[in-house]
Amino acid sequence: MTKVYPNAAPATTTMQQLLKLRPSNSALDAAAGQAVVLTVWKKSLLFNCNGFTVYDGKGNLVFRVDNYMASSGSEIVLMDAAGKPLLTMRRKRLSLGDNWLVYDGETATNPEFSVKKHVSILNTKCLAHVAAGRNKNVMYEIEGSYAQRCCAVYDEKKRRVAEIKQKETVGGVAFGVDVFRLLVGPELDSSVAMAIVILLDQMFGSTRRFST
Repeated sequence: MTKVYPNAAPATTTMQQLLKLRPSNSALDAAAGQAVVLTVWKKSLLFNCNGFTVYDGKGNLVFRVDNYMASSGSEIVLMDAAGKPLLTMRRKRLSLGDNWLVYDGETATNPEFSVKKHVSILNTKCLAHVAAGRNKNVMYEIEGSYAQRCCAVYDEKKRRVAEIKQKETVGGVAFGVDVFRLLVGPELDSSVAMAIVILLDQMFGSTRRFST
């Protein structure tokens, strides 16, 4: 693992700014330098605690999740490198299907967006939908296979704004499902993309066994 030199905590930004789409006519293109490339490691920095650790291309710590196994698994907090809560994900109670509400920081009112598992025999490619607040209007749709770490996030215009891909060594050998890449385009904030990854893992990963 590359030596980590955590950066300072990022400046405060409103969630409305994070979710706002920027005009773009092109698909996600990491080769052209249009995407942020993150390495996601499904492991907590804390001993005897599951979670996620996320690094940028220089090996700097960007995001962390350390409470992944806490309580019943119905609340997950995404933090920055300094441990500041960025987003709190809470499983929606009394909801049909797997539905999560995502809040700014550690607040418990007025969710910024929701992520709901897609269940349909007509569209098997779709994994989940992202909607603003408590609305049902879909902002993003996730398609592909999270189990194989091969899926993408599309906006309402079907532009690819983020992608999950397997990470390989220089020799082309895959690291496995616990270490993978997250490519985030300029249309989507990295913290929002990482929240989507965490919830996909809840819905389709080994952690889906946890209940409310």
